[in-house]
Amino acid sequence: MPNFKSRLDDFMLSSQLLIENALSDIEIKTALSSFGYNDNKLMTGKRLYEEVVNLHNKQKKEYGEQIEATNDLNKSWEEIDKIYMKTLKIARVALQNNTKANTSMMINGVRKKSLSGWLEQANAFYSNIIDDKELINEMVQFGYSAEKFNFEYNLVKGLYEKNLKQKKEMGEAQEATEMRDKKIDELDKWIAEFKVIVKIALEDKRQKLEKLGIVAK
Repeated sequence: MPNFKSRLDDFMLSSQLLIENALSDIEIKTALSSFGYNDNKLMTGKRLYEEVVNLHNKQKKEYGEQIEATNDLNKSWEEIDKIYMKTLKIARVALQNNTKANTSMMINGVRKKSLSGWLEQANAFYSNIIDDKELINEMVQFGYSAEKFNFEYNLVKGLYEKNLKQKKEMGEAQEATEMRDKKIDELDKWIAEFKVIVKIALEDKRQKLEKLGIVAK
């Protein structure tokens, strides 16, 4: 079964052929005018077609931006996770007997797989050590200064921004898809009605029907 893209491509190509040739052929236009399809009504179909083309191009653009934002988010998450996990392993050694750290920094336990869960754990880890001199002093002997923690925490906060951007792009892509699909439905209805009239108006003109992409029986 053809996928949506191939079906849409076929539909758009056949719609363009039908509308453009109906507008350019005087004999076809004359026959159609008897059934109410004058230039203005044919141009309505052409404008619908052009709106679908524009909305389809916008949808592809928005979807491309969504993919780009998703790839950027996932790549950054992977890179930051490596840094976070290394620091976490050091903290489990340096702060293993510190009950406050184990609780506030969520040091122990399995890391969550979802981004929201991961961000919750990473945020708790960094935000609760940044301003705690006691914990920082415990980590200094392992090469971790307050500056180093601030640097890594800023990476985590940057991931929040990338996540928001990805969600924004996803919403815009979905909105663009809905708008395009709604306009496709309008064009589809117009084309279906137009074809009925075309077949009646040109029932004795086989070559004209085929010029419009309609196979004459």
